[in-house]
Amino acid sequence: MDEAGLTDGAVLLMALGEAEAAEVLKHLTPKEVQKLGEAMARLKSVSREQVNAVLERFHSAAAEQTSLGEGDQYVRKVLVQALGEDKARMVLDRILSSSDVSGIESLKWMDAPAVAELIRHEHPQIVASILVHLEREHAAAILGELPERLRGEVVLRIATLESIRPNALRELNEALARLLAGGTDHIRRAALGGPRVAAEILNYVGSKNEAPILEALRGHDADLAQKVEDAMFVFDNLADLDDRAVQLLLREVQSEQLVVALKGASEPLREKILRNMSQRAAEMLREDLEARGPVRLSEVEAQQKEILKIARRLADEGQIVLGGRGEDAYV
Repeated sequence: MDEAGLTDGAVLLMALGEAEAAEVLKHLTPKEVQKLGEAMARLKSVSREQVNAVLERFHSAAAEQTSLGEGDQYVRKVLVQALGEDKARMVLDRILSSSDVSGIESLKWMDAPAVAELIRHEHPQIVASILVHLEREHAAAILGELPERLRGEVVLRIATLESIRPNALRELNEALARLLAGGTDHIRRAALGGPRVAAEILNYVGSKNEAPILEALRGHDADLAQKVEDAMFVFDNLADLDDRAVQLLLREVQSEQLVVALKGASEPLREKILRNMSQRAAEMLREDLEARGPVRLSEVEAQQKEILKIARRLADEGQIVLGGRGEDAYV
């Protein structure tokens, strides 16, 4: 959801009233709730005209939704059109086996240290099975909270995880305070892990933790470690984008965000970005980079992650193609 959509959503929820807004929020993901909550908190004053405009847009959009669904087939078509084949398949797997991960759903509302404390003594296979069900950034934060000796074991199992059997799901949910009761005998096996999932999680763990995890993985299986590394996409890989993709990305990035992120970027990436800006904008960026003093590495990495999120969103929308360090590296 873009900024305008978040603001409209916040205005609509405020207009609905507390009880109705609470009902709506029950059906959203933790990340969506957080974003909408922040948007509502930012609303200081809203004019009657703005409220009316939002309500009219909502009414028009709702009025267009007249067709009824056709069960699984309808959902599949909609998700493929919205997300692409690969992501749609992953979402469908989760939907169709949702009864198996009710325990994991509760973890999505917990912060990373709390989840790590809950699962740190579980078998690495159980930890891996949990992490592949979570948002990649959330999973990476949890991984960073686990003991170093455990991280490599967990990533190894994520990278080699192809499916989860019903009995493994049963064990997983028992480990999460028996939040799921039965109903797992006829569950389809869902493809959840693999080198790409491991790579997506490692993209968020930060440079300090990334190297030792990859090294531990390499000690177990050098070929598998190479597959994971090839599937990773990091900030400096943006230099491999074509000029059109860079220009599309720059339209979405705020100038202050770009200045901080480029403080830790390679020279080829800096030059690539400068070449794809107007002469005036490039000059201003050079001046800002020279004038900016030392910046904390954590701040640089945080802004780089935000820009990578934008790049991945553009890739998911089909506007750009992200090539990693190997042939199979697409995000």
